[in-house]
Amino acid sequence: MRLLKLVPDDTNIDFMKWRNVALAISLVVTLSSIAFTFYRGLNLGVDFVGGQVIRTTFSQAVDVEQLRARVGGLQLGEASIQEFGGPKSYQIRLPKPAGGDAQANIAADKVRALLVASYPGARIDAVETVSGKVSGELAQDGALALGLAMLGIAIYIWFRFEWQFGVGALVTLFHDVSMILGFFAFTRRQVDLNVVAALLTIVGYSLNDTVVIYDRIRENLRKYRKMAIIPLINLSLNETLSRTIVTSLSVLIALAVLLILGPAVIMNLTIAIFLGIFIGTYSSIYISATILVWLGVKPDSFLRTSDEGAVSPGAA
Repeated sequence: MRLLKLVPDDTNIDFMKWRNVALAISLVVTLSSIAFTFYRGLNLGVDFVGGQVIRTTFSQAVDVEQLRARVGGLQLGEASIQEFGGPKSYQIRLPKPAGGDAQANIAADKVRALLVASYPGARIDAVETVSGKVSGELAQDGALALGLAMLGIAIYIWFRFEWQFGVGALVTLFHDVSMILGFFAFTRRQVDLNVVAALLTIVGYSLNDTVVIYDRIRENLRKYRKMAIIPLINLSLNETLSRTIVTSLSVLIALAVLLILGPAVIMNLTIAIFLGIFIGTYSSIYISATILVWLGVKPDSFLRTSDEGAVSPGAA
């Protein structure tokens, strides 16, 4: 029985032919994502801003505007109401009350009583309360974890390869994270701790893909020392293409199942990772590899004594 091959063994795709176009597009989209994120802001969840989240399921479809008006009539502050996982399930988010946990419990009881009285058959699925102090600490810790992860990865790549590779890895990770944040700012999907976990997962996946390509580039830099850098990078990308596609496709299939059948509570996490796989695969080819060309990486800088017998392709 023959094994299924998604990518032929002898691929010779000229990836670097479009490097400047791809880099220009990435630069525009990344800067736009950053600007839009700062301009519009992220729809931060209760994990980061504090307050209450009440998840409820109704026995039949409801009028959202009518529901919003009824909750607003309780004078508990501006309520945010969003569909959550289906046409009959909604998430009601309230600002944190001034009186602490006692007032938070009173507010939750008022909303619960309103829903049960106004919508027979309504079921309260969950009530979550996070204080302002805790939410601030979570926001700081989440941002710190993400920043330290990216910095640590860049330092690791620097020591394992060369400084140019470390810079390329850091720029690639910054590109990926900026794209995801821009997507969440544009779609107004809620950013909570699940999304932070997704960002850290994306950073790890993108790093893994980048390291595989960088390792092959380093091997070829030592092996084909008379080869120009752009053909050498193309060779390395083609040699790792099969692994890149098979790995990405396997992860995407699993994520697609979660998108279709998974619970609503992890939907934002799944969407972030699903999008991050596409972005990470693209950036490992057109960002991390292109940065090496821009920083002037040359085979001569990777010569080793053991490479004296190495020849370039076709020289034998």
